Amino acid sequence: MTAIEGAARVEIGGEPLTLLPQRAAWHAACRTLLVADVHLGKAASFRALGVPVPAGTTATTLQRLGALVDALDATRLIVLGDLLHGPAVRQADALAALSRWRAERRSLRVTLVRGNHDDRAGDPPAHCGIETVDGPLPLGALRLRHSPDEAADGHVVAGHLHPAFRLSGRVDSLRLPCFWLREHSTVLPAFGEFTGAWTIAPEGGDRVFVTDGRAVFRVPAGAVLA
Repeated sequence: MTAIEGAARVEIGGEPLTLLPQRAAWHAACRTLLVADVHLGKAASFRALGVPVPAGTTATTLQRLGALVDALDATRLIVLGDLLHGPAVRQADALAALSRWRAERRSLRVTLVRGNHDDRAGDPPAHCGIETVDGPLPLGALRLRHSPDEAADGHVVAGHLHPAFRLSGRVDSLRLPCFWLREHSTVLPAFGEFTGAWTIAPEGGDRVFVTDGRAVFRVPAGAVLA
């Protein structure tokens, strides 16, 4: 199975974009992979506060990210905010893991559009080879930001909300990460392993695509919320 299998191709703001089951988006014309809300070091930050949460989430997230970059032969990776979770990550193993990951992919151009957690964590060290910018960052006709509610001259692609959609049946329901396509903005699901999610309430005209990790499915208009 290749990274592109199970994907959904859409057009937003006049630009073709591929929504990937791995909770990422692919701009093929620019050979650019888009992810949002990676939150490296979040679990370690919780453990430092005495909260018993699983270890290994940073390694798993970076492995998934590397597999996508390699499978797509991407030349650029753009993170739409919240690469690092917070200041505690400076004392955790997350930065060392990120440094090793970058050392294996020096030819890959990596850009971070700063998010609210990046403001607290600070920019990654120079040896990580990650350029950091404030949004909006142009990508073709698209404008890349962390928050979808910030205005820009063009269709905004963002993260921040960690969107999920609840599919309901007669007996039970299932909540899945989703891509939320609105008139002026598209919100990507959180890429990180340990991020949480916010259940969205789409309005008329919105398009919602859920992912189960293997395929992306469009939610029919009028689907019932739990």
